[in-house]
Amino acid sequence: MTYLQRVVANTLIFISLSVIFPAHVFVANIWVAILASFILSILNTLVKPILTILSLPLNLLTFGLFSFVISAGMLQMTSSIVGSYRFGFASFGTAILVAIVMAIVNVIVSEHYLDKYNER
Repeated sequence: MTYLQRVVANTLIFISLSVIFPAHVFVANIWVAILASFILSILNTLVKPILTILSLPLNLLTFGLFSFVISAGMLQMTSSIVGSYRFGFASFGTAILVAIVMAIVNVIVSEHYLDKYNER
């Protein structure tokens, strides 16, 4: 999956979750969702590897489930950068739920992309 496809998928996830859970996920409009996707991709590139290395013992202890907490932290950082009045989550638990949904959707889209690539 290319970078642009991942940004589009994350944008669609943000918009759909804000429609499904309007009391928990807030996205002001589509432009804010696109901005949040770009900022999330930058944070995932620059900050997430450092946090993953620092939390490696805890991640090993929880069999990798702590990575969802790190992803939720990235989402909260994205919310604070974009602005909580335009993009935000009701709680940290909601951010963990969004991180899990994003991981599942990204796996499904990546699997579909790999199957399409292998058919050629």
